[in-house]
Amino acid sequence: MEKWFVAAKKADFEEWGKRFGISPITARLIRNRDILTPEEAEKYLNGSFLDLYPPELMTDMEDATAILEEQIRLGSQIRVIGDYDVDGVTAAHILTKGLRELGARVDTVIPHRVRDGYGLSEQLIEDAAKQGVRTILTCDNGIAAAQQTEMARQLGMTVIVTDHHEVPFLEKNGVREEILPDAAAVVDPKRKDCAYPCRNICGAAVAYKLTELLLRRFRTEPEKKQRLLDEFLQLTAMATVCDVCDLLDENRILVKEGLKRLRHDPCVGMKALMDVNQIRPENLNAYHLGFVLGPCLNATGRLDTAARALELLEAEDTRTAVTAAEALKEMNESRKTMTLAGVEEAVACVEREGLSRDKVLVVFLPECHESLAGIIAGRVRERYGKPVFVLTRGEEGIKGSGRSIEGYHMYEAMSACGELFTKFGGHKMAAGFSMKEEDIPRLRRKLNEQCALTEEDLIPKVHIDMVLPLCRADRKLAEEMALLEPFGTANPRPLFVCRDLLFQGGVRMGSGGSCARYRVLQDGKSYQMVYFGDLDGFHTFLDQKFGQGAAERLYEGRGEFPVSVAYQLNLRTYMGKTEAQLVMRNFC
Repeated sequence: MEKWFVAAKKADFEEWGKRFGISPITARLIRNRDILTPEEAEKYLNGSFLDLYPPELMTDMEDATAILEEQIRLGSQIRVIGDYDVDGVTAAHILTKGLRELGARVDTVIPHRVRDGYGLSEQLIEDAAKQGVRTILTCDNGIAAAQQTEMARQLGMTVIVTDHHEVPFLEKNGVREEILPDAAAVVDPKRKDCAYPCRNICGAAVAYKLTELLLRRFRTEPEKKQRLLDEFLQLTAMATVCDVCDLLDENRILVKEGLKRLRHDPCVGMKALMDVNQIRPENLNAYHLGFVLGPCLNATGRLDTAARALELLEAEDTRTAVTAAEALKEMNESRKTMTLAGVEEAVACVEREGLSRDKVLVVFLPECHESLAGIIAGRVRERYGKPVFVLTRGEEGIKGSGRSIEGYHMYEAMSACGELFTKFGGHKMAAGFSMKEEDIPRLRRKLNEQCALTEEDLIPKVHIDMVLPLCRADRKLAEEMALLEPFGTANPRPLFVCRDLLFQGGVRMGSGGSCARYRVLQDGKSYQMVYFGDLDGFHTFLDQKFGQGAAERLYEGRGEFPVSVAYQLNLRTYMGKTEAQLVMRNFC
């Protein structure tokens, strides 16, 4: 069962249309993305590199820059410590290459997922001290490392934290008090005292901003500066998509501008990754970043060491880059197979142990590779429509990852039972943690006891932009909708609805008949509509609504079946011909 909502946001769509040279339909779609004023719409449609916010607006950014300037001039050893996912690896590369171009003595350490765990560990600090490192610069981690930061200070090192995760806090008498690490500079847009306008940027974007300011302070030659920023923008775009950041405001510009550069002049590593995945640069879009290229970079950090992904980004010649890209792609194929098995095991566990009755699913898969917990949690969440935590047995206790739903702030829920974790961090929609195995039952019980989600909250919600007759869903509108790209979180591909379309016939398509094309009728006119979703589920729906055998009768062209459909409008090019394509996403 789903609950459909049709947006009803108001604006002068005719005026917006005239002002921006778009149809009132497209104007309505823009308003539905919480764009309130014509000025915001102008930025949404035409925002460019010049509209990015100044790095100085971020708290402690000036301090971080000044410290690094001094360390570069003194010739002190700087160590960048990143993370093993796309965001952490790209952020580390941006900082390391940027500092190196400015003459810094700098190296990079990416924690090993199993040996080191997430972020700034005591072992990494001890290693840095033994190797003469004077300054530790974190990226995509560190905000929750107060204890480790203090250890580094005691060993005589300077710590600069750059992160984007939620700041840990203690709540006393209803008042939250942030727990910031006692570092020389703490750059995190989620600090309550940070006035940066776009607080939802990723770790790579924070690294990009710091590098941009450093390049400016060192009065880098303009052509060299722009070349570096263009390369770093490509990586920031991918990290923004892969870290599921809202594609609005500055994030939208970062991804648009990054994609533009990836299409026209990709850096060596990204070009190789596109080549081995058979993606032509001119066809690249946000989907490829999030679901094709990004997973290749992620796979190595999950199954081996993220240093392999770093090698790709550092490659300076095509041969080296292609070799690294092929290895990443192969590893990602292995990861897909392992993930599928893990999801099947997780669903079996939920059904076997009766966990589906819980509002928050806590699934213990002791034999699962700990690196796959987050992906599996996401897939289980999609199936059950509930917040999901997947726990695995690691080398040093239990490791886990969580994925949330709309209306459930995962990090805050975990903070309310923080005593059960040896380490945890994250944000509203995702989190990671470590804990003792004997505390798993308590975690399951406490998360569910404290969960304020209602049964209504757990009904899957389908947010629809507008009612749109099929006669209006033509190629011209599909082409105009390209102005709304890149699509992603908070800026989804538009979804329209038609009530009681008459389904008159169908043909199965694809490998093993996994998708279908249907002939539908509205106002006496016939259209083609395709469906790439759960075909068995659609067949079951037809049989339940219109009687056993209805699906079979539809494919045989016997009868008419009125179905309400939520659909998307795409452009499809086949054998040199481009046309509008109607894609069914939901039905009732």
